[in-house]
Amino acid sequence: MARILIVDDHPLVRTGFAQLIGDTHDLEVCGEAGTMSEALELAGTIKPDLAIIDLSLAGGSGLDLIEHIKAKDGEIRMLVASMHDEALYAERVLAAGARGYVNKQEAQDKIILAIRQVLDGKVYLSERMTERMISSMVNGKSEKRDLDSLSNRELQVFGMIGEGVSTSKMAEHLNLSVKTIETHQAHIKKKLGLSSAHELTHRAIRWVLEQSK
Repeated sequence: MARILIVDDHPLVRTGFAQLIGDTHDLEVCGEAGTMSEALELAGTIKPDLAIIDLSLAGGSGLDLIEHIKAKDGEIRMLVASMHDEALYAERVLAAGARGYVNKQEAQDKIILAIRQVLDGKVYLSERMTERMISSMVNGKSEKRDLDSLSNRELQVFGMIGEGVSTSKMAEHLNLSVKTIETHQAHIKKKLGLSSAHELTHRAIRWVLEQSK
């Protein structure tokens, strides 16, 4: 039996994944975590074969968690299950050390297939994303959108701006100084060609709303 760790800050999502995994004959849930610190502790103590990780976590980001787990134990396979735009995040999670990406809207039908594929040492992405990446390689160009120019931390800050999180709360959540958050915000404005904090907030809110559709 392959042992699966579920990392998601929504209890209902963890329960749903656990039920799907529990209905299989060759997979079992060995632990659940709702925060980055809980996930790191469990990954180190129970040593799962695979961890399903959401990108939005209390106390950190899924991308940070993937990098930490990979640095501590390269034997643990990782699969991201998230509502965020796969076209924007798939390459980022693969670069961080995960082996696949499943959109939560498709997870009920795809999660078991994705888990088994990653456990077999393969990469799991949607057909659409796979075609996009192959096309980029064949054409010799990345076809990047403007948000792709943001670093992982800048993209995280951008999303929190869109969710209405204050600068001080961002600093507390990410364990950074307010000045560092303000520097990230300035870099985001420059990269996206925005001239004011109002434009930045409007753009971020619009993006967050698009992600939730």
